[in-house]
Amino acid sequence: MSDVAGESWSISIDKDYLKFSSAHFLIFPDGSAERLHGHNYRVFVDLHCGLDRHGLVVNFKEIKPLVRQLCDELDEYVLIPGEHHELTATRSGDSYEIRYRERRYLIPADEVLVLPISNTSAENLAAWLGRTLRERMRSAWPGLQVRSLSVGVEETRGQRGTWTLRE
Repeated sequence: MSDVAGESWSISIDKDYLKFSSAHFLIFPDGSAERLHGHNYRVFVDLHCGLDRHGLVVNFKEIKPLVRQLCDELDEYVLIPGEHHELTATRSGDSYEIRYRERRYLIPADEVLVLPISNTSAENLAAWLGRTLRERMRSAWPGLQVRSLSVGVEETRGQRGTWTLRE
């Protein structure tokens, strides 16, 4: 379907089941850090594309499972930033030793997820989810012309970090 000048289309996904529960702690610019704690995160997606020949941006029934799978991959883990310049996460046998300054955590390896991010903020989690979702969308729909993709991660009601890609 051809686009008409000035028109655009998008879909938004905001479902109760697009959530994950994880533990984390933030590290602040002054070097202080939160105590280890958890959130029941919610995930939101906005996708802007042209319409396909069927009049769809993307079929909801096809994209929702991709988002759900990503949420499931983060669910019930301690999330650790693998790219923080001071924090270390060293796997030894069946456990991870997490060190940040004077702190030391020893956590079973199957309960830890080390992500390629610098901090476990909502905005960095949104970026990881968004980049990973975009990769999986490229595999699922190689010809999809994405204008923009936004992913939001809400850690508490009314407090959300958002990542946006414009192609």
